[in-house]
Formats: sequence, C-alpha cells, structure tokens
Amino acid sequence: MKIGIFGTGVVGSTIGSALTRAGHEVRMGSRTRGNDKAVAWVGAAGANASEGTFADAAAFGEIVFNCTRGDAALAVAAQAGAENLAGKVLVDVSNPLDFSKGFPPTLTVLNDDSLGEQLQRALPGTHVVKALNTLTAALMVEPSRLSGPHDLLICGNDAGAKATVTSLLRESFGWKIVRDLGDITNARGTEAWLLLWTRLYGHLGTPDFNLHLETSGGAA
Repeated sequence: MKIGIFGTGVVGSTIGSALTRAGHEVRMGSRTRGNDKAVAWVGAAGANASEGTFADAAAFGEIVFNCTRGDAALAVAAQAGAENLAGKVLVDVSNPLDFSKGFPPTLTVLNDDSLGEQLQRALPGTHVVKALNTLTAALMVEPSRLSGPHDLLICGNDAGAKATVTSLLRESFGWKIVRDLGDITNARGTEAWLLLWTRLYGHLGTPDFNLHLETSGGAA
C-alpha cells in the first residue's frame, strides 16, 4: 500500500519506519522538498521510503497519517490540498497540546470541539479517523512492548475508513484490541485523555503505559 506521512518528528518517523518494515511504500511530507530530517529518514528507512512536500505525500498516499504538532495540523492540511486528500483516509495522530506555560500542557481545543473534528470540517471530502494519539510513539507501532492486553481507541464518521485503519493497525503494527468509539466527536475524549496521560507520565517516569478496559463481566 502507498502511505503518506505528514511530519518529520519522532511520531512521523516512527510510524513511517514501521510501515516500510511492513512492506508499504511511504512518502514523508514536510513544508519543502529536501527537508534534512526527511532526507535522513529516507536514508535510514530504505528503498520503500521517499520524501517530498505535504502535497506530495497527500497525492502519493492511499492512506495518509497526520503526525504533525496540533498547532500546525490545520495549516498542514491546507498546504497538502483538499484535492489531494479527497476520498482518502486521513489518520489523525495529533493532539492540541499547548506547552507555552510548561509541563504538563493544556489543550487548545476541548469540551465542545476537538482537533479531529476541526480537520474533518476543513476536509469534508476526506475520511478523518482519529487513532494512536493516546500513546507514546514506540507503543503505537509495537504494542507488544507491554506484556498484558491493552486497548487502542479510534473514532471517525465513516465505518469503511475505520475498518481500513483497523486492518492496517492489526496487520502492520500487531494491535489486537482496537475499540471503535463511534463518530469523530469522540476525539474530544481521546484528546482530553492527554491531560491525564501527561500527569501519569510524570508520576510513572516512563511513557510506556496504556489503558485496558474491563467490565464486571470481563473484558469489554
């Protein structure tokens, strides 16, 4: 499968590398062609990797992952071009984090809106699926880092898009429990989880943790 990645940071490079190892062709996008981080990633990731602009990555990918900072996500979507993303699945991994007052961060969008919803409104012809934003990058692509069962939460308006993303996450990253929370408004909850996640990170001293949900009758 051809996959586009927006973002050259830890999340983008981690996801992109895992996808190339799984046999997918991946194009990493940034503001300009020849971005130093993107070029370095291509050199490390091998023959299935390439780089270009956000628009290049959007046009290339059958599925596209948004791995940019939350405060840049809407501008990146505009640079990528709605026409290049029309009819495609955009997996939104970003979170609306504001570190301007230090750690732990606050959220720039919350309560009655979410970054996932803003992206869906900005790209009405694209199927936005919120996923992987509740985890540290290493766990996104290697859930077996934790010994017990744990859950990946996704949401989005299109059932077919969510099924496509779920299959990709299972086959390429090894996820066993993928929970579909419903439509894209549920991104309000998964993004708000970061308020607790960052505090747990500070308490535990490691980002290698995740949720596992059970009911009184066992696993939900």
